[in-house]
Amino acid sequence: IRLLSQLAAITAVISIFIAVLLLLNYWNTKKSDPLESKAMIALIDRLKQEPGNEELKLEIRNLDLLARKAYFMGRWQVRTGGFILLFSSILLGVILKLLYDLKKKIELPEDAAEKGMIERALSRRWIGVVGGLVIGGALIASFTSRDYLEHYLSAPAAADASVEADEQIQVIEITAPEAGEDIASIQKDSIEPAIEASVAQVEPAAEAVTSKAAYPGLDEIRKQHNSFRGPLGQGISYHKNIPVDWDGPSSRNIIWKSEVPKPGNNSPVIWNERIFVGGADAESRWIYCFDRNNGDLLWEHQAKDIAGSPATPPKTTPDTGLSAPTLTTDGSRVYAIFGTGDILALDFEGKRVWAKNLGVPDNHYGHSSSLIYWAGRLIVQYDTNRSGRVMALDGLNGDIIWDVPRDVQISWASPVLAEIEGKYQVLLTSAPLVAGYDFESGRELWTVDCLMGEVGPSLGFADGLVYASNEYATMAAIKPGSGTAEIIWEQDEYLPEASSPVVAGGLLFLGTSYGVFACYDAKTGENYWEYECGSGFYGSPIAADGKIYVVDMAGVAHIFELGKELKVIAEPVLGEKSVVTPAFADGRIYLRGSKFLYCIGG
Repeated sequence: IRLLSQLAAITAVISIFIAVLLLLNYWNTKKSDPLESKAMIALIDRLKQEPGNEELKLEIRNLDLLARKAYFMGRWQVRTGGFILLFSSILLGVILKLLYDLKKKIELPEDAAEKGMIERALSRRWIGVVGGLVIGGALIASFTSRDYLEHYLSAPAAADASVEADEQIQVIEITAPEAGEDIASIQKDSIEPAIEASVAQVEPAAEAVTSKAAYPGLDEIRKQHNSFRGPLGQGISYHKNIPVDWDGPSSRNIIWKSEVPKPGNNSPVIWNERIFVGGADAESRWIYCFDRNNGDLLWEHQAKDIAGSPATPPKTTPDTGLSAPTLTTDGSRVYAIFGTGDILALDFEGKRVWAKNLGVPDNHYGHSSSLIYWAGRLIVQYDTNRSGRVMALDGLNGDIIWDVPRDVQISWASPVLAEIEGKYQVLLTSAPLVAGYDFESGRELWTVDCLMGEVGPSLGFADGLVYASNEYATMAAIKPGSGTAEIIWEQDEYLPEASSPVVAGGLLFLGTSYGVFACYDAKTGENYWEYECGSGFYGSPIAADGKIYVVDMAGVAHIFELGKELKVIAEPVLGEKSVVTPAFADGRIYLRGSKFLYCIGG
């Protein structure tokens, strides 16, 4: 009885102590929002005045790292403390029950029995009070510990409700303007509800009615640059005579540059003589088509009048925005997705083929997973705070061919396509899983649990191996198989935050957010070399013409020889910031800066 009494007292003290700590953690985080640091805002304001201050940039990076660690440590403390509190509360109840049962077995003298009854009544009362405090503390700590990622839900309540009510939004066909109608007429703001209703009922376009159109094969796609990181999203360009010398400020070897009307952090994509980019702000979302030979704006199309699209766009951070995903094209249509969840297809004359809303993405930075096209299907990675999913849409009409839920956390990475064991797979990365899905059915074929944190880099692929990486986690070389997969090697020396690794010639290349570019043996993970660059990388490296091209956030291109020994070929300057990945055509590079789209020649 004495032992159980002591254990009960100790357990009760521990339970109350944990509950108090959880409440203090709540009040502390409520008083100081880790995602809205006044110090960080002040430093960023200073950086706008001193854009070349490298010490200030380092200070911002360090403060950002501390803020992330503090935030995730706080999340861990709340979760762990809750489990400890639950366990200690259950243990306290068990101990008190045992103690009560033992005391009942002791026969007390008659005069003491009455006194014992009073004491037991008082003990039960105090036990009830203490238990109530513990349970109340647990409930308060659990329900009031604020999740700041959840706080960054940005869609308005009304729009969110409508999306929740109907996740499967029907496609609306929008009639195209007549030939000769200018862009201004296309941009008219209003479509009367009655007209909109009638338009939704029009017969499908002739292309959709006829038999399924032939789609381009791998040889044709390799002649283009039709998606983020080039053909199949693997970071390899098959074009030749790529220039290595230019200077944006003096216009040396700049064939043309054209201003993109709306901002966007997506990379350019190319099909023959057309180049496509997207742009958006809080007012509107647009798709732009330029002539890649002279930079003329051929047409622009506003993504509007889409059923389910939110009246107010979701909140995003400036380094993501509402137009971060790179477009893709199949040579007949161009496909785009925006941070509102709006996805649409246009023909090469800028006329809308189909449009729909996938549901406003629950994303505290903004949706950034790029689209990829292959064999008539548009692949969409849609991992959000609310749920994970990957979809294949019919390129002709936007119908969902398959839609597979994913038991993962939010991801900002993009899908990669690869032929493994004779069949094409969709390769996806997130926290904690790297996974392969059958292209035809969407069936999950294999997974590896190896990542953590906020996953931004897409996967690398070569020679049957998949390469996954993320800052504060690991770089892992994975060998997928039928139903299984194994990690061949891992390293955590240099890890990317947003820039995706590329594998070419048996070598793996990656760029970090703190400005180190590194080369590894793709089979063994041996580090061959690293190079300190002036600024960090958000854009991804591309292997082209026996060289590696990567552009840092300051707009400086770093061109390396594709080899085991470090050889810097050139470091030409764009003249403005850039966070995207370049696109290639024979003898040309197309690169988007913060304001202009550039065509670079030799």
